Amino acid sequence: MTSDELENLTRIKQLKVEPPDQTEFDGMLGAAKSRLQDAGVEGLSEGGRFSLAYSAAHALALAAMRWHGYRSKNRYLVFQCLQHTVGLENAKWRVLDKCHKQRNLAEYEGHLEITPQLLQELINVTEELLASVTALGPVK
Repeated sequence: MTSDELENLTRIKQLKVEPPDQTEFDGMLGAAKSRLQDAGVEGLSEGGRFSLAYSAAHALALAAMRWHGYRSKNRYLVFQCLQHTVGLENAKWRVLDKCHKQRNLAEYEGHLEITPQLLQELINVTEELLASVTALGPVK
């Protein structure tokens, strides 16, 4: 999938073009699968499960971007580009964007407020994202 929007982001220096690497892609995909599986463990705290699911989602979003031959310096941008890298619906990448904001509050202000509903939405979107990124196939 090529995208004028991704090319536009390279022109304004929000993304940079970098050849994809199968080993890097596979590593991100493997890490995401492991973290997502661990996020499903009911005995863990909601905060721990959120952190694992968020990390899995970020690894998958970055893998999708790298598959297309781009890299971003901005953590949030990989989520916003999901509509262009794997065709994720706007409402779904916005869940990930909301989780990114929650993660930042926890990391930088020590305030983590996770509801069971947000955690489940994050896990659901991340599972869908896993399927979409896996479906990209081998790096070209």
